Amino acid sequence: MKTNDFPGVEVPPEIVDDFTRRKFLIGVGLITFAPACGSGGESSGGTNSSGGTRTIEHKFGSAEVPENVERVVAVGFNEADFALALGVVPVGVRDFIGPYPEETRPWAQDALESGEEPELVGGEEINFEAVAALEPDVILGIYSFMTQENYDLLAEIAPTVAQPAEYEDGGTPWQEQMHITGRALGMEARAEEVVAEVEGRFDEARESHPDFEGKTAAITLIFEEEFYVLESTDLRTLLFTSLGFEMPEETGPVSRERVDLLDRDALVFVGADREDLADDELIQSLEAAEEGRVVYFGDLTTDFAGALGYSSPLSLPFALEEAVPRLAAAVDGDPETKVESAS
Repeated sequence: MKTNDFPGVEVPPEIVDDFTRRKFLIGVGLITFAPACGSGGESSGGTNSSGGTRTIEHKFGSAEVPENVERVVAVGFNEADFALALGVVPVGVRDFIGPYPEETRPWAQDALESGEEPELVGGEEINFEAVAALEPDVILGIYSFMTQENYDLLAEIAPTVAQPAEYEDGGTPWQEQMHITGRALGMEARAEEVVAEVEGRFDEARESHPDFEGKTAAITLIFEEEFYVLESTDLRTLLFTSLGFEMPEETGPVSRERVDLLDRDALVFVGADREDLADDELIQSLEAAEEGRVVYFGDLTTDFAGALGYSSPLSLPFALEEAVPRLAAAVDGDPETKVESAS
């Protein structure tokens, strides 16, 4: 069973029951409480300088990060992208589990070439011995589903920055994660610039496509014989709401008997291609299908699925390039307009 919590995560049977909490392992995170692009405010858990360190408050207390950080280990599933956005190549990263080949992700290649290839420090679970062996100056775990036990072990190795207390596990908005990363690495001004640059890309796309405003889009994953419509609190919907789309009021699991709930202004499938549903009579009978308002973003090995799963300042501009023309074709009011699948 694929949970799609991360872009394309294959979830073992023993953690299927944990899917509600880890609702995306495409993000595996890409889960929630995400404001539309444009907010990007500072966290209420602020930073103070004290004796050559920066104090960063988080869910499990606070981290005293040294002023001069050189060796960074990223134990969050998407954390590496945030350090790379600041020009910092982590010495250790956590594997982005699932079928997507993250080592070749196009949006990060230029940044990765500026340093040595990071060592892996775990996949579904953190390898604490591997983290310790890298002798980090700071450990970033904002999007790691970190537990108190995890934190206690990591904090023995180096100052560890966990998720902010005000967000659910894994649900820190990308703007906030960027700001926290900037503070942890002593690059707050550059982090603010990165946020402004990416939000500007969203603003431009939204202004160029006013027809997106107020349209309802059902962002849908497929689990065997059932569908799952992502909630507005799922970080993977941020790409769409930031363009002006609204999420349906009814979300979550959708049985085939209630497939009518997918019939929205735009029906967006993540993790499925056109051919996968070409013979599905229920889907093809929807008005959205008959009127050409379905967008297929391909399976979970595509760069789009990976970009949506990372939901980082590096991957979101890439995802925008893939999504905007397809969404525009879907909502242009012309059933004859072909909506290409993403690659």
